[in-house]
Formats: sequence, structure tokens, C-alpha cells
Amino acid sequence: MHLSTTQSRALRDVMRLLAEAADADQLRELLALPMLELMGADTYVSMAWNSQVQRFERVKALNMSPGNLRTWDEHFRFIDPLTFPMMERRSPTVATQILCQRDLARTEFFNDFLLRDRMHWGVNVYFYAGEECIGDFRIWRQRERSNFEANDLEILRLVEPAITAALGRLRKASAGAAAPDVTARIEDLLQRRGRLSQREAQVAWLVSCGCTDKQIARQLTLGFPTVRFHLGNAFRKLQADNRTTLATRVQSLVDD
Repeated sequence: MHLSTTQSRALRDVMRLLAEAADADQLRELLALPMLELMGADTYVSMAWNSQVQRFERVKALNMSPGNLRTWDEHFRFIDPLTFPMMERRSPTVATQILCQRDLARTEFFNDFLLRDRMHWGVNVYFYAGEECIGDFRIWRQRERSNFEANDLEILRLVEPAITAALGRLRKASAGAAAPDVTARIEDLLQRRGRLSQREAQVAWLVSCGCTDKQIARQLTLGFPTVRFHLGNAFRKLQADNRTTLATRVQSLVDD
């Protein structure tokens, strides 16, 4: 896999954003420009799948007109020949792997939707937490550029696990924040069963949700050294020597 200087810089930006992210939707928005630079592309769209209503929502886009986005949700999603077949593959997929360019160019979807924003060559990747799709990238090039090739797919495969992990972590943390009563009960269990202090229980639970120390400090309004102090105590009391083991110990205490 070959990366140009621009792509190498974009890859560093992607990894930095993944490490610092505190909100999944904001992360998908901030990734737009570095992902376009990384992929040598022109148009970026990212959506999240809502399995309860069977629709894509929470759209983030760069270099695509809002009006055109609305027409996809109102009409073109019903005749879109690419999105769902690409989603089912669960791996980075070039549009021409689903439909050859000659056949795609004959469709209403291509002529009345894609061409409005000069989208000609496309590649999609979908991020899954278990069986649930938690986000996607739909990346397009104008006709003047060449189609996406094997090297481009390798780049997407390179970043896919890290992006999936970040979106999954943020989704889990958001679910915990959305249910403070549940979180309070869990922290109470950790205090009683694990003999943790309140702060140690809070820190241990957030670690089990995949949060970094920086995110924990921000969420609990604590200094970084204080987070490390409580985390060290939680490690000792739960006999864990790394974050993965700590998360396992926390889960076992909650599930008992």
C-alpha cells in the first residue's frame, strides 16, 4: 500500500480525531475532510442506520448540496441500486463491484441524483457493532479522476477497525449517559460488590465503556492526575493489570 505525503498527513489527522473524539456524530463530521484527502476524493457523506425505523439518519456531508441529500431521503433511497447491496457486503466496496459503470449510468439514480453533485466513482464502507450498523462513509470522485482501485480499498481496510472501535465506544458511552438512573445503579453495585469508592466506581465504569482517561476527566470534571489516581486504586482493588481485565471485572460484578 502506497501513501503520498498528503495521504500520510490525512491519516495522522484521522487517527488524532479518533483518539480525541467525544461524540460519534461530531466525529463523523470532522472526519470528512481528512477522509477525502486520504482517499483522493471529492464528496463525502456519512449516515447512521436506525434499525428501529429501518432508515438512515443523522447525515454528515461535505461537498454535497443539502437539497440533493433531501431528495435521497425523500425519493432516491427507494430506487438506490447501490447502498443496500454495498451495506450487506460488510467490507469496503467500490460501486462498480455492484453495478458496472455502463449500467449505473443508465439509471435514474445516477442521472438525476449522483450527477447533480458530479459524483461518478464511488466507494462505501459500513461500520458494525455486532450486527448493528453504527455509521458509514460514502465517498465519491468526479469523473475526471479514476475509479477507486485496490490500493484505495486497502486504505479503507486500514482505518476501518479503528473507526469502528471509536464509533462503538462513543455509542456505548452515549447510551450510558442517556440513562443516568441505570448508571447510578451500576456504580452503586461496584461500590458494594467491588468495595470501590464512588469516584473509583465512576472511573471503572467509564473505562469499561471504552472511555479514555482524557474523556473520563472531561466527563467527571476531574484533573488527569486525579483520574489516574482513582484508576490505579480500581486496578488494585479489582486485581486487574490492564484496562481490558478491569472492564471484564466490572462486567462480572454488574452481572452477578
